[in-house]
Amino acid sequence: MSAYVVVDLDVKDASALRDYASEVPSIVAQYGGRYLVRGGRFEVLEGNWKPKSLIIIEFPTLDAVKRWYESEEYRPYRSVRLRAAETNIVGVEGG
Repeated sequence: MSAYVVVDLDVKDASALRDYASEVPSIVAQYGGRYLVRGGRFEVLEGNWKPKSLIIIEFPTLDAVKRWYESEEYRPYRSVRLRAAETNIVGVEGG
């Protein structure tokens, strides 16, 4: 079953994230992922959620999501992102 990573990203240091933005897509692809949404325009239709920038990545399974997120390849970039942005991330199975 496909799984999705949903990210709400509030960038605090854009220059620190330049390498992240250019390098992480190839790591995502190594784990079978592909970007569906990468920071496009959005509208909140209901509720109080106030996302800053939304990213949605599709993976073949939730296990693939976890393997990518915990991978040696992604680890140094995750550390950069944690320093340069406030982030909420969920992995969810879908159809």
